[in-house]
Amino acid sequence: MTEKTITAASAGTWRLGDLTVNRMGFGAMRLTGSAAFDLGTPSDRDRAVAVLRRAVELGVNHIDTAAFYFSATRSANELINRALAPYPDDLVIATKVWPGRDPSGGWWWARPEQLRGQVEENIRQLGRDHLDVVVLRVPPSRRNGSIAEHFGALAELRDAGLIRHLGLSNATAEHLAEAQATAPVVCVQNAYGIGAPAEERELLRRCGERGIAFVPFFAIAGRGREAGARGTDDEAVLAVARAHGTTPAQVRLAWTLRQGEHVLAIPGTGNPDHLVENVAAGVLRLSDDETARLDALDAGG
Repeated sequence: MTEKTITAASAGTWRLGDLTVNRMGFGAMRLTGSAAFDLGTPSDRDRAVAVLRRAVELGVNHIDTAAFYFSATRSANELINRALAPYPDDLVIATKVWPGRDPSGGWWWARPEQLRGQVEENIRQLGRDHLDVVVLRVPPSRRNGSIAEHFGALAELRDAGLIRHLGLSNATAEHLAEAQATAPVVCVQNAYGIGAPAEERELLRRCGERGIAFVPFFAIAGRGREAGARGTDDEAVLAVARAHGTTPAQVRLAWTLRQGEHVLAIPGTGNPDHLVENVAAGVLRLSDDETARLDALDAGG
């Protein structure tokens, strides 16, 4: 299959509420090179714009971003606005709130009554009149706590027309149940990849049963998280990559998509070649045996 025929649509589609997206999407975090995320030097601005435009050309219609994705010289939302506005009719942009950063980069966490300001800031930066999907990013301190007040505040903004659909990030099954008692949840964004712990696999399964999209982040980076892939891969991943003539990153993305039809991928990159490789991973079909070997890897794999 040639590059021209490999598009994000090759991975299939899923629905975020009433919005249909291709399962291969794009994460905007790595465009900023923010030191707060230990990402090093920002991607060249023109190249970042070109990558975003190329992503849409390749059929990407689901972009994940946040107002707190910025560095001294780059803002993910600003780059998206510059590159893609006026936006294609089918483009779905998901953004996250609850965390915030002051102009110097220092972190803060919004109170429920401050979420409206965060939502309006994303609307302003993106140049929209409303947001397609707003994801409540749960802080580590609330891992075992209630999110009812914050999610309720977002539900009110949804009712007011500022938000179309709601999601959760860094959430537990208990958070999901609590949120669904207030308003519909269209997606759950959690760290997930080869070697994911049992509780995350169970949450992925629950989401599938309820028709909720599960959106893994760090699917390629694994334990490297914000810093990116560690530069080494388990031999099982390398063996599968050799068998298919692909990269380990593509194997990890293909495995991710194989976890369920409701699983969406949002790999991020500022490299146009890596973008093409990521989209091409949507046509990589792993065998049952290969999938089982990768399933068996622990979190260090």
